[in-house]
Amino acid sequence: MKITKIETIPVSVSLSKFSDGMDKVVGVNAPSKYGNDLYPHDKYSLHLINNNYCLSNIIIKIHTDENFIGYGEASCDMTEPTHVVKNIIDKHMAPMLIGKNPLDWKCLIDIVNWESYRSPNRFATSGIDLALFDLVGKILNVPVYTLLGGKWRNKILVSIEVPRDTPEKITEHSYEYYCQGIRGIKAKIGSDPIRDAECIISIREKLGDEISLRADANCGYTVKQAMLFCKTIEKQNVDLELLEQPVAAHDLNGLKQVKESTYIPIEADESAYSLSQVQKILSLDAVDLINTKCAKAGGINGVVQWATLAESVDKQIVIGTEWGFGLKVAAKLHLGSAIKNSNPVVEFTEYMIHDLFLENNFQLENGYFTVPNKPGLGVVIDEEKIEKYKIDI
Repeated sequence: MKITKIETIPVSVSLSKFSDGMDKVVGVNAPSKYGNDLYPHDKYSLHLINNNYCLSNIIIKIHTDENFIGYGEASCDMTEPTHVVKNIIDKHMAPMLIGKNPLDWKCLIDIVNWESYRSPNRFATSGIDLALFDLVGKILNVPVYTLLGGKWRNKILVSIEVPRDTPEKITEHSYEYYCQGIRGIKAKIGSDPIRDAECIISIREKLGDEISLRADANCGYTVKQAMLFCKTIEKQNVDLELLEQPVAAHDLNGLKQVKESTYIPIEADESAYSLSQVQKILSLDAVDLINTKCAKAGGINGVVQWATLAESVDKQIVIGTEWGFGLKVAAKLHLGSAIKNSNPVVEFTEYMIHDLFLENNFQLENGYFTVPNKPGLGVVIDEEKIEKYKIDI
């Protein structure tokens, strides 16, 4: 069997809003007494069309001479935009893979991955990785979790990110998700530690003790601010399951200081951007958990490598939001199922913010998704939706 063709299809979808008309992905910071930045930073590849934010990705289809097709998707952002990711795959990666046996998939992932630490390559690599895992699972007639060694879990608790805002608004938005069946909330914070603590307290009081409640500061605090936030939460005896990336990405010593000052588990996200960086973070014992995504780890294979490294020092990984169009949702379910030291709560914000390109969408059952059992990633792509959302670049 040989790979005969690799297609790359750029797509873009509009992101939905809350019932009050506010955006589900763009938060509202606490007012600054010194005024706002002239040039705000947006790390995502979001653009406004008719007052709606849109997200663009690349769908990948790997064809074989025996009519098997593997599907993947590559994230895009301001550093690795759609035209860059598409060109890397079309002109650099695809020529290396055409004619190769897809059952050598681990070797093929390594061939395209060897320089992924030199951005911009990680997103393209992750898309090829997903498509190869899906393809090989279909060829061998087994789910991806079987390729990873088997299942530890049959279902995964779903967590959704809620953008930062006032305590009243972030609680209202969290409750809206709760009414739609969500039982895991990750609140976006990181502008004012006292207001942020009030947000967490308010969400817990409204939604009760049974939900999973987490917070992500997105590098927004100094060390002292992070400690103030944690102490305020601790005084109120709020069960906050973790605080993600409280300080700047480069400040590993700061992460360690915050970790050692609180009983709230501290998670690295922006600080963890490569396998070698994860090793450095773990060797410093700077955090309690590592956030990983297919996009930044270079695919399913990369997430497994990060998890293995974390397991060697008895740490968990958290599988984070990818903003995928369905294939990454499936990939995260397989990863959350098959990785022993994966935290049992996985982020699926994309499920609530835009359309998914699936013939049969995932269904919430008491806040959980069931892990798909069909071959490959276990989902059927809706080709009509790909065509509907296809864009020219």
